[in-house]
Amino acid sequence: MAARLRRYAPAMVVLVAVIGAWQLATSVFGVEEYILPAPAEVVRTLVDRWDTTLASATWVTVTEMLLGFAIAVAAAVLIACTLHFSPIARTAFYPWLIGSQTVPVVVIAPLLAIIFGYSITPKLILVALLCFFPIAVGLLDGLASVDPQLPRLMRTLHGSRWAIFRRVEFPAALPSMFTGLRVSAAYAATAAVFGEYSGSSDGLGHVMRQAVPQLNSALVFAAILLLTALSIALFLLVSAIERVVAGWSGTTS
Repeated sequence: MAARLRRYAPAMVVLVAVIGAWQLATSVFGVEEYILPAPAEVVRTLVDRWDTTLASATWVTVTEMLLGFAIAVAAAVLIACTLHFSPIARTAFYPWLIGSQTVPVVVIAPLLAIIFGYSITPKLILVALLCFFPIAVGLLDGLASVDPQLPRLMRTLHGSRWAIFRRVEFPAALPSMFTGLRVSAAYAATAAVFGEYSGSSDGLGHVMRQAVPQLNSALVFAAILLLTALSIALFLLVSAIERVVAGWSGTTS
């Protein structure tokens, strides 16, 4: 416990310093509340609006984030394994895999809202599109970097191609895949909120879109605080799963 506290102490010091500077800016320098609300006002808004607004909106965002992330993981694993098994497919589709990340999100999100309306579908697609790339590339690179001596040894033991993949290549690639998973987990919630902001009738993005014209900055900051908490929670969940699945690698955080 003491070691864990020492590990996270610098981050807590930075957090306290940021909150202190924030409070100083609002109380001493007289920054208007509609520009930068005080931390206490944000917490008060979070508590007051939780039952009426924020609880249901958070649940909607969590659902979109987790479902979209699950789709991204499934698609990334399928694509990476397909490209690994087929060099021809890798040559043909890897450039398109990279090209899929060059289209600006600000263009994709409104188009998805136009095509699919205010349903959950465009948010799931957006989260999946933004999250699958780091996972796919991490897994693909991990599969390609396996020590060639290990598959060669399996072949001398008459191991099949599937057995080599299942027993050697995929386990060895897990640390690289989890690196991509952690990266994607860090902004899965942001992707969901961006989709909601572009077109939705619920969720934290919808709450922020309604609060901005009303100059209700405290509500916007409360939604951002919840969004940050969701991102951290998913990141920690992925890290915990990594410790269970790939703790042997010694690369878990």
